[in-house]
Amino acid sequence: MCCWQWPRYPPPCRVELEISSRRRGLPMPCRAEPSRAEPCSLPSPVRPFLPRRRPRGGAEPPPLRRPGLAMLDFAIFAVTFLLILVGAVLYLYPASRQASGIPGLAPTDEKDGNLPDIIASSSLHEFLVNLHEKYGPLVSFWFGRRLVVSLGSIDLLKQHVNPNRLLDPFETMLKSLLRYQSSLNGDTGESHMRRKLYENGVTKSLQSNVALIQKLSEELLAKWLSLPEAQHVPLCQHMLGFAMKSVTQTAMGSSFEDDREVIRFRRHHDAIWSEIGKGFLDGSLDKNMTRKKHYEDALVEMESILKKVTKERRGRSFNRHVFIDTLLQGSLSDQQILEDTMIFSLAGCVITANLCTWAVYFLTTSEDVQQNLYKELDRVLGKGPITHEKMEQLRYCRQVLCETVRTAKLTPIAAQLQELEGRVDQHTIPKETLVLYALGVMLQDSSSWPSPYKFDPDRFNEELAMKNLSLLGFSGSQECPELRFAYMVATVLLSVLVRKLYLHPVKGQVMEAKYELVTSPKEEAWITVSKRS
Repeated sequence: MCCWQWPRYPPPCRVELEISSRRRGLPMPCRAEPSRAEPCSLPSPVRPFLPRRRPRGGAEPPPLRRPGLAMLDFAIFAVTFLLILVGAVLYLYPASRQASGIPGLAPTDEKDGNLPDIIASSSLHEFLVNLHEKYGPLVSFWFGRRLVVSLGSIDLLKQHVNPNRLLDPFETMLKSLLRYQSSLNGDTGESHMRRKLYENGVTKSLQSNVALIQKLSEELLAKWLSLPEAQHVPLCQHMLGFAMKSVTQTAMGSSFEDDREVIRFRRHHDAIWSEIGKGFLDGSLDKNMTRKKHYEDALVEMESILKKVTKERRGRSFNRHVFIDTLLQGSLSDQQILEDTMIFSLAGCVITANLCTWAVYFLTTSEDVQQNLYKELDRVLGKGPITHEKMEQLRYCRQVLCETVRTAKLTPIAAQLQELEGRVDQHTIPKETLVLYALGVMLQDSSSWPSPYKFDPDRFNEELAMKNLSLLGFSGSQECPELRFAYMVATVLLSVLVRKLYLHPVKGQVMEAKYELVTSPKEEAWITVSKRS
């Protein structure tokens, strides 16, 4: 079942009416062993009550039943038929089908809704781009039998009042895909405390592991410097490996300094994320039992790894503070610790890897931006290593990363559940409607971003641009913890690479994006590097 395909009404049950025996005056069938094999069927219509004639020369017919019993039979039949009819209507047209007049697509398939249209568009993001171009910034469509509303402009996002706004829409969607219990259904106070503990865990792990990220960045630099100058570097592959080492050691500790553990983690991670990125969103996972088993086996193995780390670090002290240590210090259950570590490990790796990949790639396409970044790094850091305090001074570097997120549409979709009925742009959004934030559509909206397809970090010199990015959850108080982690890791990486290397594009390479839960290059991104003199 897809992440938005909430539980449906049960199909109308078959009703057994045993009235024919009573009508004929025969003994009632035994009820000790109800029939299991054959389905019940509705009785034939009751004939009108008529007085019987006495046959000529025949015996006295059996006494007639009172008319009231026949009328009672008819009433039972009528009520039963009505209940079946109502049940069928509710099953085929649940409450959310009472649409609110929002423009959009009617379901093309009774069971799957607009799922065939999404598959034909290659991704949910591209489907939403086409839908918003055709119908405007507020649209609706059907995911299975569930009404979905999509917001495609920053102005509409500002209007959307939701009691769950404090929750991270990206995390909400990811938890739903992993079949973990969403915080939407929990106690508000408990969810808020758990969220704060999660954020504190990310903050402390960042502060404690800057030197570790610096070390891993320098290892990557040494690897690139050892290559012949004209050799193509597989950027996606190297950035994913770098992100895996950074996240596992920062989240779970020194046991992942062993490359074999990282490789094992990566194998399970890739199997899980490939289905989260596509299999759940297009509904194909539930239709392929082989893929589904592979996914579920990888999830079990990943959970086993996380449980082992939890057991090893519980009640012990270590030189470096990592993410899971903060969770262990809180009053969380083992299941909550498992879920939060899983979310951070999965999302942290993918977001960090792709932010670093796109940032380096965009720098290769703009020599001016690369040179401006080099000047700022040289002025703020000189020849010394980066520190947590000096990161705050790297304003242009932050603008480069913000523009990378915007241009690449790093996370093109987020979601919230409309717990209470709301209104947006004079339209009513029914209760329990899934509301999508079409972030990828908003990030290329020319009314909010002049020249939206141009990579231009200078646009974030303006306060309005930073405010818009914050509203979308990519900066400020609404920034998700995994993205905050990725910003820090990417800042350290760029401070190491750009001060020592020139980054060059490969001529003739055309980069196409693959839009899933996180946007990545469709194929390997190749670059070349040369040493700065």
